[in-house]
Amino acid sequence: MEENKSKVTLHGMWASSYSKRVEIALKLKGIHYEYVEEDFRNKSESLIQLNPVHKKVPLLVHDGKPLAESQVILEYIDETWKNSPRLLPEDTYERAQVRFWVSYINQQVIEVMGQVLFQEGEAQAKSIEEARERFRVLEEGLKKHFPDKSIRESDDVGLLDIAIISTFGSQKVYHEVLGVRVINPVSTPTLYNWIESLKELTVMKEAEVPRDRLVPFLQMYRQWHLQQAANA
Repeated sequence: MEENKSKVTLHGMWASSYSKRVEIALKLKGIHYEYVEEDFRNKSESLIQLNPVHKKVPLLVHDGKPLAESQVILEYIDETWKNSPRLLPEDTYERAQVRFWVSYINQQVIEVMGQVLFQEGEAQAKSIEEARERFRVLEEGLKKHFPDKSIRESDDVGLLDIAIISTFGSQKVYHEVLGVRVINPVSTPTLYNWIESLKELTVMKEAEVPRDRLVPFLQMYRQWHLQQAANA
């Protein structure tokens, strides 16, 4: 098979949701790859040389050719390895809708989640309300544009599913760290059930970030940002 003839290397970071997206896609496609764990505070020379523009993960290297940015990488994977599951729908309108809602998650939801994580007091309370509104918009969008979505096996997983599970799969950990719960069966039932269905898949369990590792990381990361803001 083609994937066995290619050399694929993923430079990632275990807590990066964008890196996790590429990892999940590679596993779903059955692509053999080497993994290089990067340290944000001490990036490898390979990462800097191969991704000189952003110097960030994820970085995919396919037969010596580097690709940066998770969205670019995911679409490249889908176009290069055409076996199931296909990450983007064949229908052009459905494909556009998937791209739109992935973009919404990337640009609107992740931004406000970061604000909640790195703020406190009145500023955080304001960001929490904004987060709830953006999640409401996402909830309505999922219900309207993907009413018949069913996730029973790996072949049912596409680009939007990967974005959802990588971004929100650890939402219970965020609740534990912050004491704030935005995704729940009452206010966002579609999103909540979507996440729970994805978490049942073997490939998602294999890629899941361990709670006992993520909790202290988020606590440390949050305190570091709060300290940086206080010293600014």
